Amino acid sequence: MKIKALALTLAALTVWGSASAAPAAPASAKEQFFPLLVYRTGPYSPNGTPWANGKQDYIKLINARDGGVNGVKLTFEECETGYATDKGVECYERLKGKGASVFDPQATGITFALTDKVPNDKIPLITLGYGLSASADGGVFAWNFPLMGSYWTAADVLIQHLGKKEGGLDKLKGKKIALVYHDSPFGKEPIPLLDERQKMHGFELIKIPVTAPGVEQKSAWLEVRKQRPDYVLLWGWGVMNSTALKEAQATGYPREKMYGVWWSGAEPDVKDVGEGAKGYNALNLNTSGQSPKVIQDILKLVHEKGQGTGPKDEVGSVLYTRGLVIQALAVEAVRRAQERYGKGKVMTGEQVRWGLENLALDDKKLAALGLTGVIRPISTSCTDHQGSTSVRVHTWDGKQWNFSSDWYQADEMILKPMVKAAADKYAGEKKLTRRTPAECQS
Repeated sequence: MKIKALALTLAALTVWGSASAAPAAPASAKEQFFPLLVYRTGPYSPNGTPWANGKQDYIKLINARDGGVNGVKLTFEECETGYATDKGVECYERLKGKGASVFDPQATGITFALTDKVPNDKIPLITLGYGLSASADGGVFAWNFPLMGSYWTAADVLIQHLGKKEGGLDKLKGKKIALVYHDSPFGKEPIPLLDERQKMHGFELIKIPVTAPGVEQKSAWLEVRKQRPDYVLLWGWGVMNSTALKEAQATGYPREKMYGVWWSGAEPDVKDVGEGAKGYNALNLNTSGQSPKVIQDILKLVHEKGQGTGPKDEVGSVLYTRGLVIQALAVEAVRRAQERYGKGKVMTGEQVRWGLENLALDDKKLAALGLTGVIRPISTSCTDHQGSTSVRVHTWDGKQWNFSSDWYQADEMILKPMVKAAADKYAGEKKLTRRTPAECQS
């Protein structure tokens, strides 16, 4: 395994730029340690790298701009997973003893593997926009936090959007919708929701798996050409996304009829395809660009000081900003926990979990953090570990992403029963009992 702190391997330095400080030492009495699982190498690195850079730069910003959290400096150490579940578990085991109080596994497969471990270790997992959809139920999944959305909310919004385009959800009856998906826990996660919507609206769902990492998709797109679906939903990651767009172009499938999950709609997915991806649509949980105040602060206080991670022109890109948002919510969980357990103190995993269950970021607080316009307000609870289902569609015009829809909210009338049923099933299999109201207050 390769443990990397604030310096990257030579190969990563050549391609992605450097981080600029020494490896983090074990957390001291005045240091809040953040373990950072990353993949800067392999077929998923073009997407994983900006995500990781955004997290690093936000930590550096909090130290530079605010002096840490109420005087507590933030430290971090990276561990390279290559998106591999076994390496992710090794990284977790290596870093958890260094004072870790929260993890972002940065992969659904790693999340599945860690979900059984974290209750014993009492360390929460932030899985913003990924992981187990059922883990929105904090009554069963006490340590998982799929903040801002799950794959079920993503799939639900996509069907809502297609229904709107057709003039109503009833107009989907008889339509063909193909799901071209990464053949992994990540890619399979939206299927239960899509199956449910299929029953409700009468469209035909065609499931087309793609073997990881997705560099070979000819058979999948021959199937698309054979089936002639009205729409294609792309559930890809890394090189799979750009490959899918190139294959769609080669087989003549209209890109304007393709809709990706929010992990299939960033700059690395389309930049090599350029005009060939024009008209392609994808979900997005956050804004992009360099106009938000938090991005301006990072440029001024981190990159202009020579402390930036990765290239300056990447700052504010879709996945960079998403990494920043994930880290911001982790930091705010620490800040919220300090309000209860003591300002100026280092928070434990249990305390950070309380902070994650009591996030209350309204417009005023987002403005204070420089996050106005980057995300929408989010509020969590002991039972609601998701906090928000706000998402928009953006469209590639051949040169840049532009938002092409208003905000959608996932349909809770569909999602809540599904989440509870799945959580209850998981609890039964694992012989878990739901948290009581008293446990939620503790």
